[in-house]
Amino acid sequence: MKRIFCLLLLFAMPVLAEESAPSVTIYKNPSCGCCGAWAKHLQDAGFSRLESQPVMDMTATRRALGMPEIHASCHTARIGRYLVEGHVPAADIKRLLKERPDAIGLAVPGMPMGSPGMEGGQAEAYDTLLILRDGSARVFQHHAGSKD
Repeated sequence: MKRIFCLLLLFAMPVLAEESAPSVTIYKNPSCGCCGAWAKHLQDAGFSRLESQPVMDMTATRRALGMPEIHASCHTARIGRYLVEGHVPAADIKRLLKERPDAIGLAVPGMPMGSPGMEGGQAEAYDTLLILRDGSARVFQHHAGSKD
């Protein structure tokens, strides 16, 4: 009985690992350094299966993936069934994957200082947005900037 349980656990581990840390495909301009810093942030947070796809036209790529341009940043990622636009913190992505809302994904429009991959200088407050299926958005998580 113990041997059967161990075999079942052995076969279930890849499935459990996939659920806890899905693969991440990052679409980015090959010369963008902050996108690489964001990918490192994800790796440090436990997202171990990252793939980078070099893209020269992010607007066309974003459109093809289904992320509304109004929420644009410098890179777009596909994580499981969701899109993640810009410098979204790993904690927000983990929450998204846990809660599983019916949405396109998350976005941090622009490139706010202090967001993951944009460290350095004065950190500013920013919001991670939940992008709904109709393209509208609502605040998913607020991130405070540094105090003067």
